[in-house]
Amino acid sequence: MESLGVLLTFPMNPYLEEELSRRCKVFRLWQSPPERRQEFIRSNAPAIRAIVGNAYVGADAATIDALPNLEIVASFSVGLDKVDLHKCRERGIRVTNTPDVLTEDVADLAIGLAIALLRRICQADRYVRSGEWDKKGDYRLTTRFSGKTIGIIGLGRIGMAVAKRAEGFGCPISYYSRSEKPNTNYKYYSNLIDLAANCNVLIVACPLTEETRHIVNREVLDALGSKGVLVNIGRGPHVDEPELVAALREGRLGGAALDVYENEPHVPEELFGMDNVVLVPHVGSGTNETRKEMADLVLGNLEAHVMNKPLLTPVV
Repeated sequence: MESLGVLLTFPMNPYLEEELSRRCKVFRLWQSPPERRQEFIRSNAPAIRAIVGNAYVGADAATIDALPNLEIVASFSVGLDKVDLHKCRERGIRVTNTPDVLTEDVADLAIGLAIALLRRICQADRYVRSGEWDKKGDYRLTTRFSGKTIGIIGLGRIGMAVAKRAEGFGCPISYYSRSEKPNTNYKYYSNLIDLAANCNVLIVACPLTEETRHIVNREVLDALGSKGVLVNIGRGPHVDEPELVAALREGRLGGAALDVYENEPHVPEELFGMDNVVLVPHVGSGTNETRKEMADLVLGNLEAHVMNKPLLTPVV
């Protein structure tokens, strides 16, 4: 793949960067100042035949248009909301992502966030570290996770993995999706507000599309209610963030545990002071094992493309 010019859009996994540098000619977009990046792309366009992007910076229409020799976009992510798929189809540009390998880690985190939120693990940790336990005595009572009704938005690979884990805690499972899934006994809701009104923990696990942007809005949050909690391990724009902040501030929502945000890495500062919120920095797939497997998928797809073999995880 020595002749393959690759536009790397964002700092990623060190192993992936090292392997790309060893095997290809790499152009690191972020090393150019933001105001000069379009110039950087134009000046290197003849050599760039591939883009490797991620959940932060992918391949938008302007970038694709600026690269006349672009052949493939390999996303270091399962989500494709940062890739203009319509433009890629128009141009005959192949697109791949990294499904399956991150499913287990993201599902683990979803359950971990729900437990951390209900059992107030982060707050209890701070209580011990601050010396409050010694000064004030035992920590306040919390809420159990076991047996809670779990509502899942999107019963794809990750949603199903979350459901299987929650079953182990004796949790009844309900879900919302575009259509009812075959071969499952989970309760299906064709209306998201009905799902929210009938669960204790609502977990967002669907892909981000124009239809699912702000799918969790004020109506959904109010249906979930003051005793319900939201867990988002999908994408930040799934949730109307100002409405979420308002619902938490006004006590209309019981709590939230978030791995993703609308304008990452920026997080609404009002959330920082809330005691019924758990915040982590988009680490759903952030384990050594998964990031290595994701990197190998990206490399394998690029190699298959260069060798004119079937792609490992084709999207377009």
